[in-house]
Amino acid sequence: MTARVYVATTWTGLRGIVTADGIGPAPFFGHAVTRALRASWPEGDDEELEYAATVAAARTSLGLLTDEDPSRRVVLAVEAETVIESDDADPTVVEVGEVVPMRLVAAVLVDTEDAADAVTAAREAWPAALEGDTDAEAVVDRCLDRDLAWFAVQEMGELLTWE
Repeated sequence: MTARVYVATTWTGLRGIVTADGIGPAPFFGHAVTRALRASWPEGDDEELEYAATVAAARTSLGLLTDEDPSRRVVLAVEAETVIESDDADPTVVEVGEVVPMRLVAAVLVDTEDAADAVTAAREAWPAALEGDTDAEAVVDRCLDRDLAWFAVQEMGELLTWE
């Protein structure tokens, strides 16, 4: 049985995934609706839980950004067979046990150009936010409040022309 997993990456990472025709090597981490997430949010419906996993992946993407990457978070929605729940503090974290070929990528979620300033500010605030700086955490949270745009895999070629 497959599970929907949200895999954080960057623009540079997305190019590498397309070139390699898949996500790997395995194992790698992603975010998904887990038993732990359901237990921590029992009133959440399926759509809300999926959204929580997506936002967690977007946060992870933010932490992966380097100065060489455009200021856009990138998340891939994939179907994976071997998904192991983690004991991470984040209840959405899972380990994917196999390479996921491009044919199992369902969609690409990415920031649009108008999010660049918020993403840049959050990327710069990221180290301080990890240290518990509440002002930096607020900057990161404002970025996470921005929804990612959803693109079909067939649109990936056009997406890769963005910068």
